[in-house]
Amino acid sequence: MGSSVIEKPLLAALSGRRVSPPPVWLMRQAGRYLPEYRAVRARARDFLELCYTPDLAVEVTLQPLRRFPLDAAILFSDILVVPHALGAELRFVEGEGPRLEPVFDRAGLARLGAERLHERLGPVYETVRRLRRALPDRVTLIGFAGAPWTLAAYLVEGRGSKEFLRPRVLARRDSALFGALVDLLTESVIEFLSAQVVAGAEALQLFDSWAGVLPESELRRWCLEPARRIVATLRARHPEVPILVFPRGVGACLRLFATEVGAQGLSLDTGVPMAWAAAELGGPSGPTLQGNLDPVALLGPEDRLLEEARAILLAAASRPHIFNLGHGVLPETPPERVAALTRYLKSGGE
Repeated sequence: MGSSVIEKPLLAALSGRRVSPPPVWLMRQAGRYLPEYRAVRARARDFLELCYTPDLAVEVTLQPLRRFPLDAAILFSDILVVPHALGAELRFVEGEGPRLEPVFDRAGLARLGAERLHERLGPVYETVRRLRRALPDRVTLIGFAGAPWTLAAYLVEGRGSKEFLRPRVLARRDSALFGALVDLLTESVIEFLSAQVVAGAEALQLFDSWAGVLPESELRRWCLEPARRIVATLRARHPEVPILVFPRGVGACLRLFATEVGAQGLSLDTGVPMAWAAAELGGPSGPTLQGNLDPVALLGPEDRLLEEARAILLAAASRPHIFNLGHGVLPETPPERVAALTRYLKSGGE
């Protein structure tokens, strides 16, 4: 089933230890930049079928580990499987992203329900079980979910957006309705992540990809409080499983997530100076910091890429640290750049 916690670099870092060299994995490390991923993707009717077919999801999760010396595998899935399991109509349009039937009133909320949540997400749990058996001993299996605000934003907007005006307006005009939606999503995310742990996930990440569109007062209500509730419940149920939170784009409000949420790890987006984060976010006893190389650096010259990676290593040297990107690997990324980066990191930055 795998080695002990202390032998896994990523889990050691999340326990508050400084690991040298720091563990590394990359958000969206499995994906379109790999030709072998594109070959598997072509075998599925659509993206959801890829997520819900354990044979295929396991294969694409493992692909980057065969190429690169990574310390973690993150379950291949999508954050929108939770609203889909709640009964939301969902499809992915090639080149445009997700489309959902918008929820903007009580009738829309009434269409959603958690009665068949685990039944519908059963294939995801099966993928987790198979991955745990297949992974090398030193590699940590990360499960994940979207955070309630981000999921609610997609549900109300009906699609991706740069501003997510509809959910932001609804949250102010009818906070009771929006709060009921967030409560449903919060409980569903707890159950989804807990089931992933039972299936074999060794660490969890909560993605709040669109937290950055909210001001502090709204951020506290719709992002911080649900995250705290999710983390507290999961830590009570599964005290051995560390949790990372990724509130993308919140800037100085990261202090709130570092001090009030209770997660063992805090993932930083590209816009956060690592030196500032290392100095300001909780001190030596604060959460393990994860990040935060600009994914675009992987598209540029190799020498510049390694310079940027070294700067992050130096800035984070005083804290437990997991090397990652500030967002996901871009589809245009040459695999050779990922290989160069991971070789450099595993050599201790030499």
